[in-house]
Amino acid sequence: MLSLKFGYKWVAVAAASEPVVGRQRHLRNLCCLSNRIYSNGISSEYQSDFSSPSSSSSSSSKDFSSLEGLEDVMVGYLFGKKRATEVAHSVWKRVIRTGDTVVDATCGNGYDTLAMLKMVADEAGSARVYAMDVQKEALESTSALLDESLSEKERKLVKLSSICHSRMEDVIPEGSPVRLVAFNLGYLPGGNKAITTKSETTLQALEAAYRILKPGGLISLVVYVGHPGGLEELETIQKFSGELGVENWICCKLQMLNRPLAPVPVFLFKR
Repeated sequence: MLSLKFGYKWVAVAAASEPVVGRQRHLRNLCCLSNRIYSNGISSEYQSDFSSPSSSSSSSSKDFSSLEGLEDVMVGYLFGKKRATEVAHSVWKRVIRTGDTVVDATCGNGYDTLAMLKMVADEAGSARVYAMDVQKEALESTSALLDESLSEKERKLVKLSSICHSRMEDVIPEGSPVRLVAFNLGYLPGGNKAITTKSETTLQALEAAYRILKPGGLISLVVYVGHPGGLEELETIQKFSGELGVENWICCKLQMLNRPLAPVPVFLFKR
């Protein structure tokens, strides 16, 4: 039996002997248990079924009744065949639209930035991708990847900034409706492992994302817990997520039981 942790509860997903089709059918009906709220010492759980069109009250969000393709990625992740970033990208595709404004809060080597751009690029040129990082090496790597992968028109839709993710509001025009803020936390792959994201600035970045995100938008995080400070960062994110109001937010995480150092995808959806 495989289990995922949603909010504060473990949810059984599927037996290992169950056929893949059966597991996919089970995932279609997977419920996310989110924010625990406290009132006079009594706790309660909010439950939302993503397979139901009524699970989102925002008319600006996509129809979540279709999970085509997502089941394969989820099953692949559960059985070690897909990466956490692939899960994140699949979720993004069901939230963002062409023409949207999105934020890559930790651009790293640029693969998330490129994926975002391909999802939002439109003929009118109204889409925007704001990507940032504190390391010069990361920005150079991202810029090189974009230059070789995008047309001149597409490249103009991306703005790179040498800035901490906690200061994202400094580079995003005031009043811009943001559909996605994504974080790939930890250290730069192939870079100096001593330079990592920190729980203090990540919390500030989450607070900034909270302020700029539009209804129907998503805060997406892939949290790497295998480096010093990684678990503390995850705990900070969990505390922040657990305090979001259940009437406006759906929050969940995917965590392996017997792989304690595996990356943890976290999704905070704003109704």
